[in-house]
Amino acid sequence: MNSSLENLQPYPFQKLAKLLEDLSPDASLSPIGLHIGEPRHATPEFIKRELINRIEGLAHYPTTLGTSWLRSSIATWLARRYHLSNVNPDTEVIPVNGSREALFAFAQAVVDTHVGVAPVVVCQNPFYQIYEGAALLAGATPHFLNLLPENNFSPDCAQLSDAVWARTQLAYICSPNNPTGRVLSLEEWQHLFALSDRYGFVIAADECYSEIYFDEDHPPLGALEAAEKLGRSGFPRLVVFGSLSKRSNVPGMRSGFVAGDATILKKFLLYRTYHGSAMNPAVQAASTVAWSDEQHVAENRDLYREKFASAMKILGDTLPVSMPDAGFYLWLKTPVSDVEFCRHLYHEGGVTVLPGSYLAREAHGTNPGENFVRVALVAPVAECVEAMERIQQISRKF
Repeated sequence: MNSSLENLQPYPFQKLAKLLEDLSPDASLSPIGLHIGEPRHATPEFIKRELINRIEGLAHYPTTLGTSWLRSSIATWLARRYHLSNVNPDTEVIPVNGSREALFAFAQAVVDTHVGVAPVVVCQNPFYQIYEGAALLAGATPHFLNLLPENNFSPDCAQLSDAVWARTQLAYICSPNNPTGRVLSLEEWQHLFALSDRYGFVIAADECYSEIYFDEDHPPLGALEAAEKLGRSGFPRLVVFGSLSKRSNVPGMRSGFVAGDATILKKFLLYRTYHGSAMNPAVQAASTVAWSDEQHVAENRDLYREKFASAMKILGDTLPVSMPDAGFYLWLKTPVSDVEFCRHLYHEGGVTVLPGSYLAREAHGTNPGENFVRVALVAPVAECVEAMERIQQISRKF
């Protein structure tokens, strides 16, 4: 077996199950799970209908590149959403089976262990654990940019030395960020692009939370949008990862895309033809209509807006809570250690959240997730309100 598998840490939810295994929540309270970032709003009917109507597609092998209709739908959406002058659906877009699968596979295609120096993959910290696993199994060493409240959770690139950047082959950047909700500014993207130009590494921009935001007139800045604003024609060394899971409440469809630098995507497509990861034909058809509709996405945002407004109102007098830039997570500062707080919430309030330290690694002398919890506001509005009230009551005990 691949010896690098021994370097993989347990997934955060495995750690959480171990943490809570000796506890029994109050039987008088209905359990509320806010620990997993799985959207629980209803899947739009028109997407389900299209999936059913195209089920005969299961009789055919799909191509890795997907249908021209799906790629065109994604390219049109990207151009409209991010004010791009042009996205070529034939060379700059590839459908994928959800962003998670593609984020992992991308490192296997990008990282080159035959260049004479030990390769590095850079990640924000805290982070989505897929990045770390992808780096390790590709033969690279992860290095981390701590996201700290005193720096407004900005990925301060000065945390890593020039020697580390010189070995960097890939940087995973999540904006809107999981778990902090932070959206990178144009100036921050400009700095990352300059580093990429200087050292030659590829940027993998994870944007699966891009469509959950709170001001309809100011959607989050995207990486492709930032590149075009800065005159970076052809999106050099930049690939973005998008998903329908959060946007359209279809996590079980496993549908997303990669888009960006055509030279990189040509090689990634070659990798994927061997990887065997072509998208189900019926899912392709349903994805095509999903990317072509915005009404259901705006209605989805309305629900999250309502939940966050309630959370701010209920928790505001008890905990130092602040609105994220985007996404559906509260990155909540805890009155005691994050692990202890999670145990109290589960045992006394029947509410399950995720310790922030489980989403981060010790780096630069600290674990930046300590004394935070990630609260996923994915449940129905009334359930989220009830959870916030229980969190408020338990927080007052400390």
